[in-house]
Amino acid sequence: MEKNLKSVERMTDSTEPAIAIRNLHKRFDDVSAVSDINISVPTGAFLVLVGPSGCGKSTLLRMLAGLEPPSDGEIAFGGKVVSNGKAGVIHSAASRDAGMVFQSYALWPHKTVEGNIDWPLKVAGWSRKDRARRIEEVLKFLDISALRTRYPAEMSGGQQQRVAIARTIGPQPKILLLDEPLSNLDAKLRVDMRSELMRIHRATKATSVYVTHDQVEAMTMATHVAVLRGGRVEQFGSPDELLMKPQTTFVATFLGTPAGNVIPVQAVGDQLCHGDTALAPASMAKGDGKAQLLYRAQDITVGRHDGVPVMQATYAESSPIAGQTMITCMVGDLRITAMVDGFFRAIAGETIEISFLRAPDAVFNENGDRISK
Repeated sequence: MEKNLKSVERMTDSTEPAIAIRNLHKRFDDVSAVSDINISVPTGAFLVLVGPSGCGKSTLLRMLAGLEPPSDGEIAFGGKVVSNGKAGVIHSAASRDAGMVFQSYALWPHKTVEGNIDWPLKVAGWSRKDRARRIEEVLKFLDISALRTRYPAEMSGGQQQRVAIARTIGPQPKILLLDEPLSNLDAKLRVDMRSELMRIHRATKATSVYVTHDQVEAMTMATHVAVLRGGRVEQFGSPDELLMKPQTTFVATFLGTPAGNVIPVQAVGDQLCHGDTALAPASMAKGDGKAQLLYRAQDITVGRHDGVPVMQATYAESSPIAGQTMITCMVGDLRITAMVDGFFRAIAGETIEISFLRAPDAVFNENGDRISK
């Protein structure tokens, strides 16, 4: 049941963010699923919550949807508090002006496509005439008019996903929540549906929150990205900010194609060394005896180059990418990715030399936090 909000509700203000998450926590018994999350999402943004399995992203989305109450902290939509853990305030899912697309599609199996789209409109109080008009609009918009009389069991996964999206956007929610909606689709259809979802976002102008563990989806679709780890936000910002200036080694190695190389080093005299190879001046670590250096794959290549640090490595595999070859090799237990112009292949297990063409892109301390540049 929806509880009284008068004690904590704020006045709606056009300057307020579409979604404001403040000091949000969610605990299940002694397990903390979400810890102290603070995010402000501007109107019309496409926020992607990305992170490994079990990081708390789906739990956070369910709290935004009103399907889970927070243990502490609050959520506000357009300046209006919809959940407050400490005050025991929670708006029902149906009253939040938000629509959710589930990973499993969650279509009503006994209803046709038209019936699935119609029901939320009927619940929202739309007249029969307006419902009929809106159904025609979304069927045409998602190119599923030919499926109007079919039942979910009579459709492919991609078709079911389009119907699930049509049902969600039908009532024209201000906030659109999507929980790994493409994970059940094959690789080609995922790419096609990514573009489709971006088109839908632009057309509806809804503020969107999208959950995925796929960092390619995150960086392709997002205006804002929140990288979650262990229930906490590791970093929040635009895709470019996270790629160009990661604040932790986790972000540096989780995002990017290929992801960054983080190499542990130790100060030896005035140099930071990995094994016997001096990679950078010790001054870059700002007094720390041990550090970690970030190198982009394009800053490492195969073969000896004069005047730059060189290491011996064990070749593992290669993958051609747009006229270049991405090389994966091992230095001890450390996996390193390098780029080579043109085509390159060696025998697995063969010793190769890799050269570090430029200075490290960033320096992190032993705990993985950025300390310079």
